[in-house]
Amino acid sequence: MSTGVVTDPIADMLTRIRNAVAVGHERVSMPSSKMKVGIAQILQSEGFIDRYEVKGDGPAKTLELVLRYGERRRPAIVGLRRVSRPGHRVYRSAAELPRVQGGIGVAVVSTSQGLMPDREARRRRLGGEIICEVW
Repeated sequence: MSTGVVTDPIADMLTRIRNAVAVGHERVSMPSSKMKVGIAQILQSEGFIDRYEVKGDGPAKTLELVLRYGERRRPAIVGLRRVSRPGHRVYRSAAELPRVQGGIGVAVVSTSQGLMPDREARRRRLGGEIICEVW
C-alpha cells in the first residue's frame, strides 16, 4: 500500500473502521486529527466503540480506537457511511437532519458549536454539515 496523500481523511477513517470490524480486529489505528478525535468522542459516547487514545506527539500523532463487540463477537458498528464528501458537501437545517436507521444509528453533524450527534444538534436547534452516519 502506498503512503500517498489521502484526499478524504474522514472516508479513510471510516474505511479503516469498516475493514477492522469486518475481520474482527480489537483495535484500529490511523493518523490523528481534531475532526477524527471529535468523531471518536461521539462514537464512544454513543456506545459504538469502547474507547479511543491519541498516541505520539508532534504532527505525527496516531488515533487508536478500541472497537466494541457484544455477545458472540457481534460488532457494535454494523455500518458506516460518509455523507458529506470533499466534492459534494451536504448541509441540513436542524429540522432536516436525518434519523439514521430509525434512530438506532447516529449522524455526526459539524455545527457552529462543534461536532455533535444528530440528536444533540436537533435538541439545540442547530443545523450543519452531515459528516457521516453510523449504525
